[in-house]
Amino acid sequence: MSDRSVHDPTRPDLTSLAKLIGFSALGIFLFFVPVTFNGRNTIVPDHLTTLLITQARPLAVTALVLLMLWGVAAPLRDGRFQASVSDKIFTVLKGFGLLLAVLYLLDLAPGWAAEPDMLPFLFERLALVVGILIPIGALALTFLLGFGLLETVGVLMEPVMRPLFRTPGGSAVDAVASFVGSYSIGLLITNRVFLEGKYSLREAVIIATGFSTVSATFMVVVARTLGLMESWNVYFWSTMLITFAVTAITAHLPPIAGLDNRKPVFQEPPERRNRFAQALVAGTRAIQTQPSLGQMLLSNLRDGLAMASVVAPSILAIGFLGLVLSQYTPVFDVVGLLLWPFLLLSGIPEATEHSGALASGLAEMFLPAALLQEAVLPVRYLAAVTCVSSVIFFSGSVPCILATKIPIGVGRLLTVWLLRTALTIVLTGLVYRALVALGWLA
Repeated sequence: MSDRSVHDPTRPDLTSLAKLIGFSALGIFLFFVPVTFNGRNTIVPDHLTTLLITQARPLAVTALVLLMLWGVAAPLRDGRFQASVSDKIFTVLKGFGLLLAVLYLLDLAPGWAAEPDMLPFLFERLALVVGILIPIGALALTFLLGFGLLETVGVLMEPVMRPLFRTPGGSAVDAVASFVGSYSIGLLITNRVFLEGKYSLREAVIIATGFSTVSATFMVVVARTLGLMESWNVYFWSTMLITFAVTAITAHLPPIAGLDNRKPVFQEPPERRNRFAQALVAGTRAIQTQPSLGQMLLSNLRDGLAMASVVAPSILAIGFLGLVLSQYTPVFDVVGLLLWPFLLLSGIPEATEHSGALASGLAEMFLPAALLQEAVLPVRYLAAVTCVSSVIFFSGSVPCILATKIPIGVGRLLTVWLLRTALTIVLTGLVYRALVALGWLA
């Protein structure tokens, strides 16, 4: 037998390489290339979601209600709700979310709950969109994660991600997916990779609480609301810089730093040779161990439906309770007192007067933008950055995180929110002064 007939393990298999390039290119297009359609510029799964919701609304609403029913019934049927106190609470919340959906759809909700910024906002803008987007995104995820792209990017980005964020190089995919797509898409990726044993608990929590923020598309809404569109590029890039800087800091601080960093799946250390060649070999090897395309599509769809069945009712229930606390109680004014030292340290004028409005982002990330439209520019810029960089909010990211298999409780999420918000406020004060000094923001 000639030497050429023996496969060289240090070189990528050509058939697998073709799959890596072709299918991964499709995955990159689906998740990272915004397309303009019907006047909207966003990624393909988001377009498909919008089309389904607008052109086939009865079908979309029916599908969502059935998913919510499944999410409520499943733990009752298999006894999962008895596993812990948090499981019992979560099951009750999902039931409450389903009740709110029924009341809203049948027009039976009380007048105060039917105000545009209450149930209509939660159902139409969040629960319905996220509930439909997750299964569609799960199908598209097959091409992003199933054909070696994560492994390839992981090798290439390891020198950047590991020292900065204490996460594998492949987590760069999660970060970009969140900013281009949405936090639900980013968390879908994180959950899948965590379940495969390629992320430790600490890495999964860093990614879930540090990268899974709202999309660039929604940042446009925030900037427009706060009158910052004339400085869009300055706002976008400075917010991304601050968000990732805060993630890098919190990764080295409690409560995240002490989490378990062991991985169920052993990963070989990088070999001392050309990193690009090594990345291609890692990607093609991963393809050779994957099931068929049909099996991956079915598995991802099943996972997406299961996640959507938990997220949709949770968003309604937790988001509704958060909005009620924000609008009808002084809870967030009290929480805002915790931010005072950092607001004073930021040096932003009049910031302490709006501590409650900034703290309301814990309930719904858009609330600070809605409440501070008439504030002075420094406060508006602070609100615009903080509502994105804080990442944790009860009407969206919290239910999504709790719907994953990553074992992180509400108490730890609240601690991470306070830590991220405090660091964001201080860093934003420094960045704001720098931007003004450079004449880039005025």
